[in-house]
Amino acid sequence: MVTGQAFTVIQRRIQSHILAMATQYPVVVLSGPRQAGKTTLAQQTFPNHQYILLEDLDVREFARSDPKTFLAQFKTGVILDEAQNVPELFSYLQGIVDRDRIPGKFILTGSQHFLMIEKITQSLAGRAAVIQMLPLSYEELAQKQAPSDIWSMIWKGFYPGIYEHNLDVTKWHQFYFNTYVERDVRLLKHIQDLSTLHKFVRLCAGRIGQLINLSSLGADCGINHETVRSWLSVLEASFIITMVQPHHANFNKRLTKQSKLYFNDTGLACYLLGIDTPEKLDAHHHMRGPLFENYVGIEIIKTALNKGKEPHLYFWRDHHGHEVDFIIEHGTNLIPIEVKASGTITSDFFKGLTYFQNLSGINHGFLVYTGDLSQQRAQCRLLNWKELSTIV
Repeated sequence: MVTGQAFTVIQRRIQSHILAMATQYPVVVLSGPRQAGKTTLAQQTFPNHQYILLEDLDVREFARSDPKTFLAQFKTGVILDEAQNVPELFSYLQGIVDRDRIPGKFILTGSQHFLMIEKITQSLAGRAAVIQMLPLSYEELAQKQAPSDIWSMIWKGFYPGIYEHNLDVTKWHQFYFNTYVERDVRLLKHIQDLSTLHKFVRLCAGRIGQLINLSSLGADCGINHETVRSWLSVLEASFIITMVQPHHANFNKRLTKQSKLYFNDTGLACYLLGIDTPEKLDAHHHMRGPLFENYVGIEIIKTALNKGKEPHLYFWRDHHGHEVDFIIEHGTNLIPIEVKASGTITSDFFKGLTYFQNLSGINHGFLVYTGDLSQQRAQCRLLNWKELSTIV
């Protein structure tokens, strides 16, 4: 695989976690969105492993028709890329690693989480370390050239290929959506009506950071709420979206039960919203707040995953409209986070945090904004958008 200069100088934060798991488990599964850099990272991390792409039709046919012989050819380490394409391999892998448990021998990558987890649960439970990887984080991107403009970065997104090859951003996202999203989603659910799928995904982009009402979303798209639920689960399994659940703290029983929707990449979300230049974010001013909130939430998730931790990210909202954008749960410790798409701070910004703190007895938290300063305030720590990794 040919890599450009830009990507080779970016040290992926998750690499040390992958190496640690490869010393303990015979199978390491690296899952995440297509084009997030899984293959490149796997090859860089395990340079002596043989590389096999299971999207190659001839290779796939060999693996499916004779999985035992196919796997027997790998005496040392191997990277099996897009392993979910040949589910027949998983049960044979179980027999191999049970006979000879060599740590880190099999590195599997996959871009359809549901299919991978289903097969691992059936055949490789206790034998495989499952690691989720998302596109570049701000910290990783800043290794090459720290973005100084939050809105250009949000518009451009975080897929490595865009930066590696200096590609046209809108065209890249168009090809990505048409090539991968359509194919993967249709493959999982056999969706025939492509125009309805397009409309559905674009409607999802318009609901970033909102409580998701299945019936309302279905009515706008012309499908029933069960289909909405099914399609959302497929988008999540394909790493297109993340559904953040409400945190049900026991100090208040009247809490919302609906989830919030975020995209795993803000650049793809901007493309789906028809925002084809960073400047057009001004025309879509109503989406600036949700997109910045999306950036903050996904950066927190990336930071946790890169450190080998469960994100445990929630939000809090009661039926009176009191809300905190994000809650990180560390055991019994809760960290409330409020997000404001503003470069200046006003006292009103602290209302949600203050209400939650008074209700819960928590005396800490963060307010993340688009300005440059970071400082301690009476209610919480004011944090600029570049320092999100310090929260986790």
